[in-house]
Amino acid sequence: MVVLTHNRSAQVLETIARLIALPDQAHLIVVDNGSTDGTPERIAACFPDVTLLTAHKNLGAAGRNVGVASATTDYVAFCDDDMWWSPGSLSYAVEMLDQAPRVGVLSAQILVDEAGELDATCRLMARSPLHATGLPGPSLIGYFAGACVFRTSLFRQVGGYEPRFFIGGEETLVALDVLANGFAIVYAEELIVHHHPSPLRDSALRRRMLARNAAWVAWMRLSWREAWRATWAALHVMRREGTLITDALGLIAALPWALSRRRPLPPEVEDMREAVRRSEALDAPC
Repeated sequence: MVVLTHNRSAQVLETIARLIALPDQAHLIVVDNGSTDGTPERIAACFPDVTLLTAHKNLGAAGRNVGVASATTDYVAFCDDDMWWSPGSLSYAVEMLDQAPRVGVLSAQILVDEAGELDATCRLMARSPLHATGLPGPSLIGYFAGACVFRTSLFRQVGGYEPRFFIGGEETLVALDVLANGFAIVYAEELIVHHHPSPLRDSALRRRMLARNAAWVAWMRLSWREAWRATWAALHVMRREGTLITDALGLIAALPWALSRRRPLPPEVEDMREAVRRSEALDAPC
């Protein structure tokens, strides 16, 4: 299992304690993403048997790539420093993937805060309109980066998380490439992850990066029409956040890079995306 952390020493120590107590006995790889609050030193002192990898700077979501590079198992689970898996979930994930070779990624059910309220996105996943014949759960076009189990070889095959994205919607490109490679993404409600969101978040920065990354993904994988639409949407977010000039320059300057990596999706993946769009439009409030 790969755990990603950055400047949340108290929280990650609690998470590690919960994870090493699991009966599943998963090997724990903790990637410290360039923390400056003494996190790696505290982890090393409290949990000397955990594999601790330290990045020289904050790599964002790509810090998970560092952890997977050290993984030696067929499957790799992920969680962040404010999330942990329920007992038995990881063992069950292994059984599911062993029995379903078409499945590349399992996305877990997420229960939020002490009340254990089901994450709203999980409700949408459970109602996925996609055909799931032969799959162990609803078929998806996306997943939760901090609450999933991957085939290790597939994660490496698609290249992991794009470092330039940093954080925010980083799963989108990976998910599209998983589907384009012929693997399924499945919502597995039998797998449970608890999420106690950290208050140490920059929500405005995440909104801007979500919009920027969505535009880059569109130029890399989607139709030209969707690429222009995502770009205008990103510029609107940047203007609203008061960062239009600096953020727009960064977005536009990277377009040659994005276009050099352009690989349009297969028609069957586009059909899946369209089916999800239609379903979400029907579910949207009037």
